[in-house]
Amino acid sequence: MRLPTTMTAIAISEPGGPEVLKPQTRPLPQPAPGDLVIKVLAAGVNRPDLMQRSGQYPPPPGASDLPGLEVAGEVVALGERSTRFRIGDRVCALTPGGGYAAYAATHEATTLPIPAGLSVEQAAALPETFFTVWVNVFMRSRLKQGETLLVHGGTSGIGTTAIMLGKAFGATVLTTVGSREKADFCLRLGANVAIDYTQQDFVEEVGRATNHKGADVILDMVGGDYIDRNYRAAAESGRIAQIAFQKGPKAEVDFTRLLMKRLVHSGSTLRPRTVAEKGEIARELEQKVWPLLAAGTVSPVIDRVFALADAAAAHRYLEGGTHMGKVVLDASSLHD
Repeated sequence: MRLPTTMTAIAISEPGGPEVLKPQTRPLPQPAPGDLVIKVLAAGVNRPDLMQRSGQYPPPPGASDLPGLEVAGEVVALGERSTRFRIGDRVCALTPGGGYAAYAATHEATTLPIPAGLSVEQAAALPETFFTVWVNVFMRSRLKQGETLLVHGGTSGIGTTAIMLGKAFGATVLTTVGSREKADFCLRLGANVAIDYTQQDFVEEVGRATNHKGADVILDMVGGDYIDRNYRAAAESGRIAQIAFQKGPKAEVDFTRLLMKRLVHSGSTLRPRTVAEKGEIARELEQKVWPLLAAGTVSPVIDRVFALADAAAAHRYLEGGTHMGKVVLDASSLHD
């Protein structure tokens, strides 16, 4: 396959607001051993992209400086020792960066086939959120059938994914949201209880919904005063997975509950993990979740699709907080 030597990409011209996202011409990425190059047809937009744009989340060593942690498209080049996929395969992938471009390179271990029946836009909405939810809720927190999962931010990409996967694997799912409209949306998605935190105390509502037992697993990206409140809302031997701090990383916490309830409070990030660690997550997803996607039991929720050239508008929209589901960039016009 004859490939161009350059490509269009959306780069961060300097740390700042959405307006710093600018189109640039970049050299086509070259695959390292074990890597492949994907012709990007769609890319997901995630909060880490917003943080990188503002200068708060630099890419790990060796990663592209371009934003974009998940893509979907077609394999167009293979590096040495890359044997799993063939040229022309339709794939989606978790990338260490570089997704906001016409082509992106990533390791084959973090690349998965697009599930049957899904569009490239739907496939681009999978990797970042499904990897994050799977590793934190199922691999680390070990959510089991019959347990209760509390998901903060239920209408986010992470939240909608956690609701669907929690229900698919037999959990009772509670979620917090910021409006009645968002609560109704989460209930339609499958949540058992949706708590409007602007009108209700989620600690009281979790107690009421669980007959005062509490939540067995809590997925939290809020932080701040939610940390102490999560300890109050958790069941004995509860597991709290911290994945972000939208309300800040500092809080006043009564750690007595951590001891008395035998809680486990863990934290993790996805991007800095090794290829081997991400590959392990990918293998579990392909075995346990990809069949659910192919069957339509679980389906990524997409709120809006923007053209890649309108990445700044997509960032503004995500920052506005009104979205319900994933925001995706359409890069197909770059290949017309």
